[in-house]
Amino acid sequence: MGEKLLGCEFGPKGEVERQFLFYPTLTTLAAPQTISLHRLRPPMATATYPPPPPYYKLYKDYATNPSSAPAPPPPIQGTYVCFGTNYTTDDVLPGLEEQGVRQLYPKGNNIDFKKELRLLNRELQLHFLELADILVERPSQYARRVEEISVIFKNLHHLLNSLRPHQARATLIHIMELQIQRRKMAVEDIKRRREEAQSLLKEALVTLDGQ
Repeated sequence: MGEKLLGCEFGPKGEVERQFLFYPTLTTLAAPQTISLHRLRPPMATATYPPPPPYYKLYKDYATNPSSAPAPPPPIQGTYVCFGTNYTTDDVLPGLEEQGVRQLYPKGNNIDFKKELRLLNRELQLHFLELADILVERPSQYARRVEEISVIFKNLHHLLNSLRPHQARATLIHIMELQIQRRKMAVEDIKRRREEAQSLLKEALVTLDGQ
């Protein structure tokens, strides 16, 4: 049969996908370009995750001497750039007029959100009905009504976004209430199991005394 040679199949990035043994013939020996010797090298071992950044070595003595490590950077204040996008640490919802949109509900902090949302919803339904009539009777005049509907939608979204802090607080309160309830249930379960253990111990002591 002759001498066996090792052959490899490589992927698009040069990695070894499969290794196999074959017997060379006159055809394969006459075409040496089919066997790339530099590709017969063993595959390189690569890490699944990249190594930690090198500055972790600055904190090797932190447990015994905290002053030996550099202090953390101060918190960012104002605007900053993350992945090419500008962000700000001031989480403030911009007003409608700042965005060039006409505000349809009263200004100020004392806003009845439920009332204003209902009014805007009714006005939106009325504008949709008027838009349907315009499309039937005066199709060329639909643009103005569509613009008014867009303004109503933007006011609705702005009112809903104004409620996001309240929603976040309510969600946090709900999560904490669930945690408290689970901890109370865990305490009750521990008390019940303790009583069962004490009862078993008393029964065992009675049994031992009887013997």
